[in-house]
Amino acid sequence: MSVEAPAENTSCVHIVDDDESLRTALARLLRAAGHEVRSYASTADFLLARLGPLRGCVLLDVRMPGGPSGLELQRALLRQGETIPVVFLTGHGDIPMSVRAVKDGAFDFLTKPVGKDDLLRVVGMALEEERERWNLAAESREVSRRFESLTPTEKVVFERVIAGEPNKGIAAELGCAERTVKAHRAQVMRKMEAATLPDLVSIATRIPRPN
Repeated sequence: MSVEAPAENTSCVHIVDDDESLRTALARLLRAAGHEVRSYASTADFLLARLGPLRGCVLLDVRMPGGPSGLELQRALLRQGETIPVVFLTGHGDIPMSVRAVKDGAFDFLTKPVGKDDLLRVVGMALEEERERWNLAAESREVSRRFESLTPTEKVVFERVIAGEPNKGIAAELGCAERTVKAHRAQVMRKMEAATLPDLVSIATRIPRPN
């Protein structure tokens, strides 16, 4: 078994392949290109080594003896809500298999042997996509945290303000003085860290809403 000790929330390339010599060669190539690498001899080793949310990308063989296949691992990650990009690297691929993998969300499907430039290019693209996803998710969590810090009344004011309702109309709806609405509005702007109304509207678009 070849598994380096993982660190949570660290972006790296996870190599999952039962061929030890290939894992070693890939790890050497990727580290020389500046990537952090962890390698696993089986899908089971990969799953057992997980400590938290996965960062980076996965280089995954399709067929591995003695455990779940690469395609089964990909589907398991999807069921668990993982969005880490998966790049299949296999000597056993065919068109129907590659189509199924891509339909299930695979980032790419490469056939061995693959040129080092092509491999590094695909890995670089997968890592960049993952960084963008991670940053968007982190931003969404922060915006949600700010929204949840609002009081129930402030949430009502927030929704009415971003809908374009004037203070006077909001006051009539809430049955309070207009100056009270202005005070709530100021609190909303402060808590949501919005300098202007357009800022607040932009922030509102990044709050996850129920379907």
